Amino acid sequence: MPDEFEDRAREALAQPKNVGEMEDADSVGTVGSPDCGDMLRMWLKFTEKDGKKIIDRASFQAFGCQTAIAVASMATELLKGKTMDEARNLKPNELSGDLGPLPPMKIHCGQLVEQALKSALDGKDAPAKPATETLAGNLQPSSSGKIKIVPLDDDHDS
Repeated sequence: MPDEFEDRAREALAQPKNVGEMEDADSVGTVGSPDCGDMLRMWLKFTEKDGKKIIDRASFQAFGCQTAIAVASMATELLKGKTMDEARNLKPNELSGDLGPLPPMKIHCGQLVEQALKSALDGKDAPAKPATETLAGNLQPSSSGKIKIVPLDDDHDS
């Protein structure tokens, strides 16, 4: 029988909120690793309120496990109305919102969302990447022509 976390995650996945590119975003952050396949891009749109930058809207695109998608959906809802400082100080377990505490094997999903948020908050005033570039495009290996070989220890566990 599924636990409460799995039920809440399933509900969040059934109707994720704020999915997709935001063309009028003020900032964008992309994090992840093509090696493991988890990647997340977060867009932020700001407004001015009482002389402070406030997050008006947030959206995301994710390649990864269902928990990362559920946490990103919750986080984009939670971010609305937060100042940049308030958003920057949110911890991964806070970003998971109504999902509640993440199971130990899913903590990295909250960290992925936190890193994407911080990347967007630290970004420039406009998306650094052309609007035509997709998150999937970031999974392609670089064409620099350089290969780095890193030997593994004999006792390395995969």
